[in-house]
Amino acid sequence: MRLHRRRALTSAAALAFAGLARHAVAAEPETYVNEVAGYGPLLRDPNRLLDLPEGFSYQVVAQSGDRMDDGLFAPGQPDGMACFPLDGSRVALVLNHELKGSSALHRNLGPGGLHQEEIGRLDAARAFDTYKDGRPLPGGCSTIVYDLETRRKVSQRLTLAGTSTNCCGGPTPWGSWLSCEETLETPGDADVTKAHGWVFEVPADATGPVDPVPLKAMGRFDHEAVCIDPRTGVVYLTEDDNAGLFYRFIPDTPGQLARGGKLQAMAWKGAPSADTRNQDDRAWAVGDWREVAWIDLEDVESPNGDLAARGHAAGAALVARGEGVWWGDDEMYFTATSGGPIRRGQILRLVPGMDGAADRLQLFVESTDERTLNMGDNITVAPWGHLVVCEDNYSDTVRNHLKGVTPDGRVYTIARNVFTGNAEFAGACFSPDGQVLFVNIMYPGMTLAIRGPWTSVRT
Repeated sequence: MRLHRRRALTSAAALAFAGLARHAVAAEPETYVNEVAGYGPLLRDPNRLLDLPEGFSYQVVAQSGDRMDDGLFAPGQPDGMACFPLDGSRVALVLNHELKGSSALHRNLGPGGLHQEEIGRLDAARAFDTYKDGRPLPGGCSTIVYDLETRRKVSQRLTLAGTSTNCCGGPTPWGSWLSCEETLETPGDADVTKAHGWVFEVPADATGPVDPVPLKAMGRFDHEAVCIDPRTGVVYLTEDDNAGLFYRFIPDTPGQLARGGKLQAMAWKGAPSADTRNQDDRAWAVGDWREVAWIDLEDVESPNGDLAARGHAAGAALVARGEGVWWGDDEMYFTATSGGPIRRGQILRLVPGMDGAADRLQLFVESTDERTLNMGDNITVAPWGHLVVCEDNYSDTVRNHLKGVTPDGRVYTIARNVFTGNAEFAGACFSPDGQVLFVNIMYPGMTLAIRGPWTSVRT
């Protein structure tokens, strides 16, 4: 996607927050195709930010470039996010910032500011990694405390520092956020001092940069998202690579991931090194199920960045850019962003077997028309059982949408990004009471709260 300087980002976001985004230049929206009525047609937003159905509204909660309560700037590129209950009507939104350590532009979108004028406020000892000049890398997490009753942001602070390309992640049942690095940078190929490609844990109630401990037993690869089976504590992980795998991590001590465990990759029973992608050769059809086996992986911290290739050679199944994953009702759903014959995305459903039963995998949705579903990325399960999918297509003209998916796999449209830049939606998650959908727009860096008659969806 096209990237912009912090100055442009900040001024554009300020216009939107002030209700003046109608002055921004944006392409006319294209036609979308619903498979069910959903919430009805989208109405044009006079502020030219977010088109929503009748009865829905949005609020800009936070924006990149804002001065945070710790004196740093809210970083750019907000991506994955989760919402956690605090006390009373307050919630914590823990969000990633996908800022790559080796990018000079991203350094200027980090918490130190456009000219790094405030980077001295961040103790480099609290950062996982620094540039060779000693300044912390720009990636990490910030935490927004938001009051659902007053509809106001209470505070925002940096809570993970010095990481790189923090794309998505996922919430844990014990009240923390797992932040994933989608990069394999090393000191040999970038201006960094450590190898990257790890998962980090951030408690939802953190009020400053946490001790950045890489959970290395969970593997070194292009991490995207995670979810946890609350019954077993097993962690499931996606990999954003067109020849990636789908993983699970069995912790030695459930709930204490830093104590280590065993990493495995998903395979199809009876079909070693299968290809789930359906890009060139069709291996299965929508609605098909396959029994799943799990392959133990070796040397999961390898500096060579070849974990997926070795796993596939050992029998693991290929997945086309695994991205969002979210736990539902004794099952999980995850996206394969470039899967399918038109490479516009798949959604897969995995049902972990219990009491000795085999795990089962279903091809739940596969896009045959980009107007219906176009490269679904982050995903969440709504309180009423539907999926909410964030589109992330790389186009200046084909708009990104939030899409809903019914329990029988039919797609409808919830929202459309009509702001200049057409950035991806990311980090969709609901408030604990199910009344508010929070979501990020990566450029110009906004966190939105969407309210409306959610249970009125028509299928």
